[in-house]
Amino acid sequence: MISDIDYVKVGKPAPNFKATAVYDQEFTEVQLAEYLGKYVILFFYPLDFTFVCPTEIIAFSDEYERFRNINTEILGVSVDSEYSHLAWMQTDRSSGGLGDLKYPLVSDLKKTISSSYNVLSDDGMALRGLFIIDQQGIVQHSLVNNLEFGRSVDETYRTLQAIQYVQSHPDEVCPADWQPGDKTMIPDPIKSKEYFTAI
Repeated sequence: MISDIDYVKVGKPAPNFKATAVYDQEFTEVQLAEYLGKYVILFFYPLDFTFVCPTEIIAFSDEYERFRNINTEILGVSVDSEYSHLAWMQTDRSSGGLGDLKYPLVSDLKKTISSSYNVLSDDGMALRGLFIIDQQGIVQHSLVNNLEFGRSVDETYRTLQAIQYVQSHPDEVCPADWQPGDKTMIPDPIKSKEYFTAI
């Protein structure tokens, strides 16, 4: 269940928010609670019209169908206005713009969303925070990078798959670098030896 608490913590309900976003070249309202029943990749980035940010935003858009195929939606958030988001989308990628995106970009001009997810920097920008929220609105994964380096879409996808696997197989856990089809582990002092003797 999505929460109205004002901070984020893994294993706890994700802080809810309602905000203006840009999607399909139009302004729309996004509310996190409306995504219950789906997984959500919620990621923050510092500012529009910067350098590392478009590489991440475009990469998530290019891989959107892969996420949607496993019941997952993507939301990008920065402290820019919806007008800035729209202008950036209307700028060609060859000129540092975003072009069309397959998911909404949310405006956090008042910085309340970034604050509630503990990613607001001292300079008033959002750090590169990324959160995976499950179908019940519970935060299952949190990652925060500093401003200068981007995140991995492939690792986000792998982590999401691991979350989905253990939620559908509650008697198993996923070891390091687990990929779908790899051997899992039974979290038991005796049964776990089956995994370790096989590696």
